[in-house]
Amino acid sequence: MEEKYLDFAIGIADYAGITMRKYFNRDMDVERKEDNTPVTLVDKQINSYLIEQVKKKFPNHGVYGEEEKYNEKSEYLWVCDPVDGTSMYIRHIPVSVFSLALVIDGEPIVGVVYDPFLNEIYTSIKGRGAFCNSKKINVDEKVFGDFGCVVDVCMWNKAKYDTLDLLKEIRKEVKLTQMGSVARACMAVASGKISAEVFPGTIHGNCDVAASKLIVEEAGGVVTDFHGNDQRYDVDIDGAIITNKKINKMMLKKVRDIYGN
Repeated sequence: MEEKYLDFAIGIADYAGITMRKYFNRDMDVERKEDNTPVTLVDKQINSYLIEQVKKKFPNHGVYGEEEKYNEKSEYLWVCDPVDGTSMYIRHIPVSVFSLALVIDGEPIVGVVYDPFLNEIYTSIKGRGAFCNSKKINVDEKVFGDFGCVVDVCMWNKAKYDTLDLLKEIRKEVKLTQMGSVARACMAVASGKISAEVFPGTIHGNCDVAASKLIVEEAGGVVTDFHGNDQRYDVDIDGAIITNKKINKMMLKKVRDIYGN
């Protein structure tokens, strides 16, 4: 059954990729959501298509989309960020991705993240490893102080946690970056290109991280809330720390030293 769910998710990702590429170089009507983040016609169109297809294929399932929800109390919930990195997308910077996870009773069991600009599709079924374009991927083994250790740290003015103090602390030991897409940065962790991603939390943060949680862990990494705890992905989340296994304790210690437990 999981293969059937994965095939479905890949089909939605294909549609999302076509739609994202179609509108990428156009001027888009941009609206502002309640949290002052942007949303476009593309976000809404992909989210609506997902709901339409779930109703046809899995009528008892629900959808928790960043832009629209359907039957969201279902035990089987498709958690989706139609365009992760909308701020970059509307500026025609090609780093945005599509993210979709099937979450059962709070736990992601199927995950897909699709980069339509590089044509890279990251996939995972719980317990079966993580893959990019069908090739198995793994996290790296770097730690603070290692040459080439890179950490992506997100910053938003309305994020739950202000990451400025953390940036000041870890810049002494690692190279810092901010890609502009949480899920894209998580896929860089999953494939060993960077060592960690720090997500300080926003409304609907589960949409950003649900698929990445599964893919990174199946690639050998660790994903927790902002303080090192497990969390559910059928509701909003308390930020996220996404790392390889070796750097995890070091990162969480620095986070706890700054923000407490």
